[in-house]
Amino acid sequence: MGCCFSEPVDFESEVNLFHFDLHRAVGKGAFGKVRVVEHKRTKKLYALKYIDKSRCIRQKAMASIIQERRLLEEIDHPFIVNLRYAFQDDANCFFVLDLMLGGDLRFHLDRKGDLSEDIVRFWVVELVSALVYLHRRRIIHRDLKPDNIVLDAQGHAHITDFNIAIHYSERRLHTSVAGSMAYMAPEVVGRKGYTWCVDWWSLGITIYELLFNHRPFSGRTSEKMTRSILNDPLKFPDDASKKCGTYGIDFIQGLLKRTVNQRLGCKSGGLGFEDIKSHPWVSGVEWDNLGSKAAEPLFVPDMNKANFDIAHELDEFLMVEKPLTHSKRKVNPDVDKMKPELRQFEEQFTVYDFMSSKRKSYYPHNQPITTVARSSEADQTTVMQSQTNTIQPTATIAECTMAERSLAGSPAPETTWQQNMPPIRLVGTP
Repeated sequence: MGCCFSEPVDFESEVNLFHFDLHRAVGKGAFGKVRVVEHKRTKKLYALKYIDKSRCIRQKAMASIIQERRLLEEIDHPFIVNLRYAFQDDANCFFVLDLMLGGDLRFHLDRKGDLSEDIVRFWVVELVSALVYLHRRRIIHRDLKPDNIVLDAQGHAHITDFNIAIHYSERRLHTSVAGSMAYMAPEVVGRKGYTWCVDWWSLGITIYELLFNHRPFSGRTSEKMTRSILNDPLKFPDDASKKCGTYGIDFIQGLLKRTVNQRLGCKSGGLGFEDIKSHPWVSGVEWDNLGSKAAEPLFVPDMNKANFDIAHELDEFLMVEKPLTHSKRKVNPDVDKMKPELRQFEEQFTVYDFMSSKRKSYYPHNQPITTVARSSEADQTTVMQSQTNTIQPTATIAECTMAERSLAGSPAPETTWQQNMPPIRLVGTP
């Protein structure tokens, strides 16, 4: 499946697909797949996420793809799946990201049933570090859950999938409904307006699920799920004390406070991080030295096995879809003659090369995005334009119902309300 293009590669030109050898497919999304790729000159492995422009245009997802591309350019953190290159050809837009070989936490949770407190606490510390970094850059992830937390080969945790991440506002609260409902904070489902504090609630739900293998709030329909999130008391399993100590229970309770200014991590001016650092569940952590990844993870993925769904590779082998190939771009395309959507890609999905480009912030110039709510892959998707930016944040709520099975004790496939593009898991081996 590698490149058979015989001409020499010009590494001094702008980065393009010819700079990489293509290996196995390890993930799949609405508009394309994720492939493991190897940079031909450096021999480093990356995850290549590619977006089919035609599909993207049909679902009116151009602006959200461009916003994701811009947000990723702002980010560089040890516990985030970082963007390394971005480019396009005539058919696709490409994200080249850090390759996570260890699988996502949903994969491991499904196979192990639940995870020990010490293992979960190790990951939580790394996730807290990443969330604090994002929030200080006025970025809300909005879809933190086990599916969007991936491990490297050593077992360190990283946040991925910034498909619905946005800059938050200093002036007004966001009200657009986005994310996976089971992990949405009360202020999101209750449509009261929200900011970065929703990520801490999602972290609380995630910790609970990793420890006890089910979520604290459930409902067979969106209405029942909403009522549960807004009103049901937070309960722990009868055997919770066998799986988690008193400090761990208190940490989860602190993250799952419905009153935002009482929620752990949610004091303004960075003081929320001070509350977390002083909590006894994470006492003794050397926060300033986390980025070196010197601490040895307590769970190391088995690298002799595939830590992803092998069906992605099977699809590629059977050529269920048209396989990705290297192809030259049209020379000097005339943007004035392009359709508006293709012109938007041409002008705004700009080339990025971490070896030569300086990361920059697009705050507060993030583009309008499209918020999508879907009940299932087979259902019709309702699309509403949401004028989300930092100076005049969105006040639009995607009005539709969503039937999601999310039974306590039986983790169900996640339904995500988002900006057109379902999450793609960046996991696997070459």
